[in-house]
Amino acid sequence: MKFPRLMRVRQQFDAPTVEAIPETIRSEMAKLDLGSRVNKGDSVAISVGSRGIANIALITKSVIGELRALGAEPFVVPAMGSHGGGTAEGQRAIIESYGVTEDFIGAPIRATMEVERVGETEDGVPVYFDKFAFAADHVVVVGRVKPHTGFTGEIESGLHKMMLIGLGKQKGAALYHQAIVHYSFDRIVRSVGQTVIDRCAVLFGLGIVENQYDRTALIRAVEPANFIEGEKELLILARRWMPTLPFERIDLLIVDAIGKNISGSGMDTNVIGRKYNDHRAIEKEFPKVTRIFVRGLTEETHGNACGIGLAEFTHERLVSSTDREATYINCLTGNHPSAAQIPVHYSSDREVLEVALRTVGLIEPEDARVVRIHDTLDVEEILVSEAYEPEIGSRDNLSAVEGPAEMEFDDQGDLLSF
Repeated sequence: MKFPRLMRVRQQFDAPTVEAIPETIRSEMAKLDLGSRVNKGDSVAISVGSRGIANIALITKSVIGELRALGAEPFVVPAMGSHGGGTAEGQRAIIESYGVTEDFIGAPIRATMEVERVGETEDGVPVYFDKFAFAADHVVVVGRVKPHTGFTGEIESGLHKMMLIGLGKQKGAALYHQAIVHYSFDRIVRSVGQTVIDRCAVLFGLGIVENQYDRTALIRAVEPANFIEGEKELLILARRWMPTLPFERIDLLIVDAIGKNISGSGMDTNVIGRKYNDHRAIEKEFPKVTRIFVRGLTEETHGNACGIGLAEFTHERLVSSTDREATYINCLTGNHPSAAQIPVHYSSDREVLEVALRTVGLIEPEDARVVRIHDTLDVEEILVSEAYEPEIGSRDNLSAVEGPAEMEFDDQGDLLSF
């Protein structure tokens, strides 16, 4: 089969960046007058999740430093629902792989899957909270604010989700995802979040927004009473600064790697146009991608292949490197079992491409609209087929860097890195 020739393209984004992270956090925390609420010797639990947040180790260390300056005794709790195979050891290993180690942050890490029942919502939904965090004098909720991969509303992924799914551990995460079947996502997020604020000594939240280059764009400290309004404002910015693919229609999207450090759904559904359906964009959703080929898993996902079910094709190496138990636990906890389904797979990229390009419609393979990306967080430089060349020439935010050139394979028939 004759494959499309690919050219390297660079996207230009208007992207603000926080350069001085410790100083920014010091300034933000100073606005909250924490000294009037934190006594010397108070224990403070700080949440760290499973997403690959840029600079998360430095952000965590900076928060700890400011709390110590107030005389507090901070510690970190892994807060990631069922990720890490649903074990305390697995969750600790994940945050350590991001550089959040006791040596670097200068504080203990206390990992557990045990939770306390702290109350219930007005709908009778029990509310669970990390045992160590609940026992602390204060809790600091740290989370990245961005569009959710499966739900839409004024509040999506951020501080509220960290209180529910992250600090609720596997028991809480599973319960809330089931409750969403009967109640709206917005209702569960608000009601459970308010119960946590009322019962779990939340001191403040630290909302992080990233830009299109996967870098820290904004850090804001938020009082618990302002979580809802604060998240609304940050979500608007997160949508504006979110990475995107530059074309509305794609015949075949090649994704080099997916993982929990990239997105809760392995690859961000807002980027690939599959937020509402696993295999098809809805009418006003873009891009519209006919087929997705996922080549592998990130090292940081530790075998969790959650989200592979959104692709039509994959490589045999992904299947063999998948930790089925971790993947199943995560997908079932999130009430999204189809996200764990294994697509059609072959032992080489060449074989997958030959099959996939026959399924994109009435178009010759070499003329197909093909896009290749590293992952859904890294879309600054991508490879695109010649079919896009006329459009690239008419766009101010796109520039051709190299090519077009033939796809290059190694001796095993796998694509070379780009």
